[in-house]
Amino acid sequence: MVQQAFETKNKTKPNNGKEPAKETILTPRFYTTDFDAMAKMDLSINEEELEAICEEFRKDYNRHHFVRNEEFEGAADKLDPETRKVFVEFLEQSCTSEFSGFLLYKELSRRIKDKNPLLAECFAHMARDEARHAGFLNKSMNDFGLQLDLGFLTANKDYTFFKPKFIFYATYLSEKIGYWRYIAIYRHLEKNPESKIFPIFNFFENWCQDENRHGDFFDALMKAQPSTVKGFTAKLWCRFFLLAVFATMYVRDVGRKEFYAALGLNAREYDKYVIEKTNETSARVFPVVLNVNHESFYKRLEEIITNNKNLSMIDKGNNNKAIKAIQKLPHYISNGYQLLRLYLLKPLNSNDYQPAIR
Repeated sequence: MVQQAFETKNKTKPNNGKEPAKETILTPRFYTTDFDAMAKMDLSINEEELEAICEEFRKDYNRHHFVRNEEFEGAADKLDPETRKVFVEFLEQSCTSEFSGFLLYKELSRRIKDKNPLLAECFAHMARDEARHAGFLNKSMNDFGLQLDLGFLTANKDYTFFKPKFIFYATYLSEKIGYWRYIAIYRHLEKNPESKIFPIFNFFENWCQDENRHGDFFDALMKAQPSTVKGFTAKLWCRFFLLAVFATMYVRDVGRKEFYAALGLNAREYDKYVIEKTNETSARVFPVVLNVNHESFYKRLEEIITNNKNLSMIDKGNNNKAIKAIQKLPHYISNGYQLLRLYLLKPLNSNDYQPAIR
């Protein structure tokens, strides 16, 4: 899972940790859900596929993969100050994101194990993977003299409640988009090894396979709960979560384009590729997907980016809070309008979906 930061309001900085990053609307949340409803879920419609995926989890293909080697020694010292700064931000956000997945999956496994053992076992295996990812990222932060206090984060982070079906949509997309993000970076660096700024990227190929298996699990779980992917209401929610995930990633990544430039990537082109591939993958389970190739799709996202830049400039100004609030209002309204127009853009029926030729 990707891209989170610390909550700072009414919190205390952890000892020997990185200064917490400010949480914004672009920051994904830590989630909790209705554990009783999850425990009572009937999986019989698609139990065979879920059991097969669980067997894949049991094999734990990456048990011995995340082992640091001599390439890490001194690698942090080779980065220039600006690259170091944006890379540490990437490590922080990625580590916190993976850890949030661990917390959710671990708690789900613990709370439902007596009533729904198959589901509980799958969540336990995914928690194992996410904890492994978070620990590996945190060790890389140690190379820069920093560390996330994950215990502090567990106790102090605000949790967002989502109904189980919303957890399915959000985590499915998080895992699948994580796969496409990691594999795209890995393939790019294979062709351009001179842009590999840190040895952690050597591990992305196997890493993204964990993300892909997790996504396949949520695909099978939604098929076992047909109401999540069939009917008019399901179509509305699928569109909502696709847009939320795509818009958040695009606006956030363009805002930190220096990190992608350090890897020799154009943030906009990279995100367009990831969005296109995630949209294509989602068509295998969602009844509809977004028309991301419509001429207005990225134009409206760029409007949001412009609005956010203006909001940031207003924040840095010398006006008082009341004046700033008035100045910000048109930009907030514009952002809402752009997102509404994107949501109302006619979706594509997944049965007829044809991916773009690149």
